[in-house]
Amino acid sequence: MRQGTPSARRTVAPLLYTGKWWRYYALGTFSWVALGPVVVVDQTMKAANYPNITADQLHHYMAFVFPTGNGIFQQDNAPCYKARIVLKWCEEHTDEFHLMSWPPNSPDLNPMEHIWDAMELRAQTLWDRCLDIWYNLSPVMYQNLVASMPRRIAVDLKAKEGATRY
Repeated sequence: MRQGTPSARRTVAPLLYTGKWWRYYALGTFSWVALGPVVVVDQTMKAANYPNITADQLHHYMAFVFPTGNGIFQQDNAPCYKARIVLKWCEEHTDEFHLMSWPPNSPDLNPMEHIWDAMELRAQTLWDRCLDIWYNLSPVMYQNLVASMPRRIAVDLKAKEGATRY
């Protein structure tokens, strides 16, 4: 690897500022080299949960992308990320990656926010497309489904809760 090439630089692997999509929170990571895993969490992020998620996901990603331990891990200042238990876990793993000091009240500096914005836009576009498909389903399709219900019920009763072709 040549000095000064993008792959030779120490690269930041920011953990995504927790974004809320519908009822889920997602955590993700990326670096110059590759996108990392995205973890969907269906509960409020708490400091007690965060080290486990980080250990399960970030740990493997950082070891893969930065095998010499020279990666820099950046996260914002959400309370669950700044809790003692989380900072202690990061401190215990300084031989694998370094935690970047992050200024308070500076979410616009977080590069992950730009990825989050792009994903939210694409998710909205996808949702709009799903609605378009839904509202353009053929009436014949759902009318046939309604019309088939007496037949389906009769087959189900005859099968006495066993398997049917439906």
